Amino acid sequence: MPLLAWRGGPFARAPGALEAPRMDTPPAPRPVVRLRPGADPRPIRFGMPWVWADEVVADRRTRALAPGTLAVLEDAERRPMGLVAVNMGSKIAARMLDPDPAATIDAAWFEARIAHAARLRAALYPAPFYRLVHAEADGLPGVVIDRFGDAAVIQPNAAWAEAHLPGIVAALQRAMGVRTVVKNAAGRTRATEGLDDAGGVLCGALDGPVAVPMNGAVYMADLEGGQKTGLYYDQRENHAFAARLARGARVLDVFAHVGGFSLAALAAGATSAVAVDGSAAALALAGRGAEASGVADRFATRQGDAFEAMAELGAAGERFGLVVCDPPAFAPARPALEAGLRAYERVARLAAPLVAPGGFLVLCSCSHAADLAAFRSASVRGIGRAGRRGQIIHTGFAAPDHPVLPQLAETGYLKALAFRLDG
Repeated sequence: MPLLAWRGGPFARAPGALEAPRMDTPPAPRPVVRLRPGADPRPIRFGMPWVWADEVVADRRTRALAPGTLAVLEDAERRPMGLVAVNMGSKIAARMLDPDPAATIDAAWFEARIAHAARLRAALYPAPFYRLVHAEADGLPGVVIDRFGDAAVIQPNAAWAEAHLPGIVAALQRAMGVRTVVKNAAGRTRATEGLDDAGGVLCGALDGPVAVPMNGAVYMADLEGGQKTGLYYDQRENHAFAARLARGARVLDVFAHVGGFSLAALAAGATSAVAVDGSAAALALAGRGAEASGVADRFATRQGDAFEAMAELGAAGERFGLVVCDPPAFAPARPALEAGLRAYERVARLAAPLVAPGGFLVLCSCSHAADLAAFRSASVRGIGRAGRRGQIIHTGFAAPDHPVLPQLAETGYLKALAFRLDG
């Protein structure tokens, strides 16, 4: 099927592509939302995809728009700026969909966006296991899609995406040929958009976890009942870097989920690995992954609170050549920043004593509210308070199938710091 895109840019309609059906009668005019006087339109004109609630004229007509309504955004001088999806009940009052205020959001539009995103992933990875759509960074605000071979998991995290979900799924099937699509509705942002948490299989069928080959290991992803979409593709390159440090070493993987770091380390030649996580279900999947990877004889799990487990291992005098800590987002939003940084410092303080002299410590943060400088400072304080010193040898970020939109800092959320610790 021809790939579709916008004329004259990355989304220009491909020659020979099917045109959308023409209407005999013109469509009804779209509602208009307008920036407040004094609101600076330049960030939006230069690519910022969000309009905050305090930037919009919130008159009775605008407040009455149903969440997810498509509208024309105008600046304070009534000059059109583009087509947006509106949700006046959210902190993000409008999300930019298209700079063309007359754009038609139809099957061709969705297929164009998905096909454009797919071309990047095809250039990055030979196998169809990756993040296919990374929300605003791929031109589909609030939409996350992870691909697992002929299955995909979609997170419609904005009201407009929920309203257009059937069209997105149909376009996904046509553009990518996937047969099974699962909706994950567990995202934190859905509640802020006024959406429910009802997910499940939308089409096709699942017969159990999906085996995902990555970095020489095999991971088992539970697409329907696992955390997020079932696997954290964003850590792929950080897994690979840490695995280079693990050859011939004992490895401790804390907050391990399905064994992301530990299985990659074993595949790269670690002598043994222990995965620690609070979820028994996640560790069971990690065990199945170890079996599928042929490393089960060198793999062990420990279920329980990660902080308590690190304290107990330290008290027992355990030492590892590589320790990795990849906790959940301790600072998911600005109000949680101070407490989140204290938690990251505590992780570092408990993990550092577990590293053998000359060994390596990898600390991760997926909190977009904690920028790299703040996270690095908290990690260094924790290491210092544990009586250790060291060098930062690598700083990692999300894998390239999670592209960063330069105008939106939230798309660059993941940080990974690799330290070599002294004796």
